[in-house]
Amino acid sequence: MGRSDGDAGVTRDSDAADRGAPQTTGPQNVAVVIAARDDRSTIAATVRACRAIPRVDLIVVVDDGSDDDTGAVARMAGAAVVRHSVPRGRSSALETGVKVVAMRDRADWPARHILFLDPDLGDSAVEASVLVDAVLSGECDCALGVPEHFDPFQMRGPARSAARKLLVMTGWVSRDPLATNRCLTREALTKVMPFHVGSAVDLAMTMDLLTSGSRVRDFPCAFEHVPNESKPRGSVWQPSRSDAWVVLQTSRIKNIRALRRRLAKQD
Repeated sequence: MGRSDGDAGVTRDSDAADRGAPQTTGPQNVAVVIAARDDRSTIAATVRACRAIPRVDLIVVVDDGSDDDTGAVARMAGAAVVRHSVPRGRSSALETGVKVVAMRDRADWPARHILFLDPDLGDSAVEASVLVDAVLSGECDCALGVPEHFDPFQMRGPARSAARKLLVMTGWVSRDPLATNRCLTREALTKVMPFHVGSAVDLAMTMDLLTSGSRVRDFPCAFEHVPNESKPRGSVWQPSRSDAWVVLQTSRIKNIRALRRRLAKQD
């Protein structure tokens, strides 16, 4: 899926006016995209809670090759469901979800903003309302849901390394560099598409947004991850140390190249 897919089927006001087509006059809505695998015990409560988030008019669950009936349960709860016949990973699942949203966008309305949420949030998914409000108000281009209580000394492994690199490379102090729950504008989304292929897709998304000049903010959210009878917490989407290292090194190279281009223009 290329970068243009993020705005597929959407007519921008200026372009529409130039072509004499109807301008976008509808409300700015939000679509929830949930990548799930073997989450039948938590997905229904999560979907129902998402329906209470202001401006959310579409919930897409991507069943990434589940062995259980995650997709059927999500559909019964009111979500639009698309299924991968075999597991493809979080990155591919998120891209599939974005593509489904783009296909369902109305041509005469603004493209929906995207809210990525975990499948095991249950009733606490409604806490993502603060992320939606931040993006809709223009406070930021991407709002990250982070823990309410922040202790940098409790960071371990990839999270600690990522936090240090983010500080050095961008000057940004991250409360949770591996945050998976986020809301972002469609314009910001196009800057990070296609997604990094690997377990550290969320870290890569944050790095690409920061290096592109997008406004990224942390927002404490009282998310609670409901115990899953099918798998331990984080067993599927947890980024590996090696993949996080690849993301950080790639971003470092991008920063150096961008700096060289800026210096060349000044000369």
